[in-house]
Amino acid sequence: MTASTNRETMGFQTEVKQLLQLMIHSLYSNREIFLRELISNASDACDKLRFEALHNDSMFENDSELKISLSYDKEARTLTIADNGIGMNRDEVINNLGTIAKSGTREFFSKLSGDQQKDAGLIGQFGVGFYSAFIVADKVTVTTRRAGENADQGVCWESDGGGEFVIEMVEKANRGTTITLHLREDQDDLLSGHKVRSIIHKYSDHIVQPIVMKKEEWKDGAQTITEEDETVNQASALWARSKNEISEDEYKAFYKHVGHDYEDPLAWTHARVEGRQEYTQLLYVPARAPFDLWDHKAQHGIKLYVKRVFIMDDAEQLLPSYLRFVRGIVDSNNLPLNVSREILQESKDIKAIREGCTKKVLSLLEELAGNDTDKFTTFWGEFGQVIKEGVGQDFANKDRIAGLLRFASTLSDTPDETVSLADYITRMKEGQDKIYYITADTFNAAKNSPHLEVFRKKGIEVLLLSARVDEWVVGSLTEFKEKSLVSVAKGGLDLGALEDETEKQDQEKQASEHKELTEKIETSLSGRVKEVRVTHRLTDSPACLVADEDDMSGNMARMLKAAGQKIPESMPILEINPQHPVVIRLKAESQHFDDWAAVLFDQALLAEGGQLDDPAGFVKRINHLMLEMRVG
Repeated sequence: MTASTNRETMGFQTEVKQLLQLMIHSLYSNREIFLRELISNASDACDKLRFEALHNDSMFENDSELKISLSYDKEARTLTIADNGIGMNRDEVINNLGTIAKSGTREFFSKLSGDQQKDAGLIGQFGVGFYSAFIVADKVTVTTRRAGENADQGVCWESDGGGEFVIEMVEKANRGTTITLHLREDQDDLLSGHKVRSIIHKYSDHIVQPIVMKKEEWKDGAQTITEEDETVNQASALWARSKNEISEDEYKAFYKHVGHDYEDPLAWTHARVEGRQEYTQLLYVPARAPFDLWDHKAQHGIKLYVKRVFIMDDAEQLLPSYLRFVRGIVDSNNLPLNVSREILQESKDIKAIREGCTKKVLSLLEELAGNDTDKFTTFWGEFGQVIKEGVGQDFANKDRIAGLLRFASTLSDTPDETVSLADYITRMKEGQDKIYYITADTFNAAKNSPHLEVFRKKGIEVLLLSARVDEWVVGSLTEFKEKSLVSVAKGGLDLGALEDETEKQDQEKQASEHKELTEKIETSLSGRVKEVRVTHRLTDSPACLVADEDDMSGNMARMLKAAGQKIPESMPILEINPQHPVVIRLKAESQHFDDWAAVLFDQALLAEGGQLDDPAGFVKRINHLMLEMRVG
């Protein structure tokens, strides 16, 4: 097949065009990262070849010394990065260089604001990868061949970063990928061995494969490039080195490689575990949540190595899903080199490593919570709702996770989740033996709920839970440090020692005095309420709805219904405030009693965030009663 018959011009995916334009402008001030990204990709290609060659040694093509080579040509104004890794075939080139296959791409673009500084962080978080080449180059040529393919199966890809790229089949004797950057006019400093080496030391010293360049020496008063190769990085597994040999900058640079992130990590933990299981873990907590954190199709996880040989990306079996934001590596000395994802799911060794990694991350977060409030606040703002999932997922660590949780409360009456359960306990009233909370669709619905009235009157703090995951949290977490978690909107309210004898006697008296009224309302609302009773929760509102002790909360029922789930049939309890003028009026009402009772119920339903079954009927009833009062 000749070049004229196989050369083809194709258009970039729309998102690629957008990303290229945004990236060139937003990331230009930090342009050096292009080399970090291209070297990182080359390293991944070498790792993938080594793994595939475990099952098929012929993939090495008699060349098992994996390396990354850099060179520059001042006259041609080119900078070249080459690797002898796995390489790509034609379809892979089109998929990897012409499209963005990441899930959540549309959501990513919707978050871009047009503010270059903010967008730079988002773009870096998305993973700029190969396209970062266009920050410094006005044309990029890629020549590649997949390991194990014939020499005539090479592929050449070329683009100027506009809307199109050209692709054709070519001869390529050696496997792997060569990327040639045709540098822009203002990038002359990259045509210097000293500059290129300094960027490698800054961003890529930790890369496991040797990064080689031709040696340079002074000869006849000028810098001359020799034919001798030299390795310019440390070319050793950073995680295998002793902690006191690794600088903070090296840890940060390695995170950016392994996490494909633009920003420094928030925190990290590095440990070597010995005993029946021998493995090294280097785990990082990012400073910012990835845009696809809530995309269940997105692959999350950490890199798995066995005896420093890369095995797989996104080994999700090594951490539970509520820690899916963690990045890093695990290097095991016990696992077989031919381990697969299927084997990982059944492996007892993996289970032990997973437990060890989970405990290590929780310890790191506890340390942040105890010693660095600012960092923990940042962490909670980014990942708090994910951590909450762990209460229901990880029974073994439930108490530790509970200790990390933060909530909004009536202490400050703001949506900021800053209150820990331990903090709450230290502020408990004398005689208080329960942790009180309320769940609602929104923060304002929780904050303004009538169920809080008696708690506000007595100065008792209540946790205000309005995140969707909070219902599952309190469904799984029934106590903390021997204090029960109790909903203020469920069951009969028992304030125990927080009420004196006089209050309890007054409640009994009120219930007895209004027994006839509660029975009459219950009859009127038959089929809508389980029971009607006098309340001592309310001080300002006429009525509220509560769920029976063993029934699902109203908020939970609404969430499940909205998700299309079937929910068990249950009716709420209506509690009335006998001191309220509306209830006093109702007691004396005869002609329109049923209308007043229905309005009382509907108002209570609306106050707790519920939806009316018959809104038009409610409005009609209100109008009718208003007119009757006016006439009266």
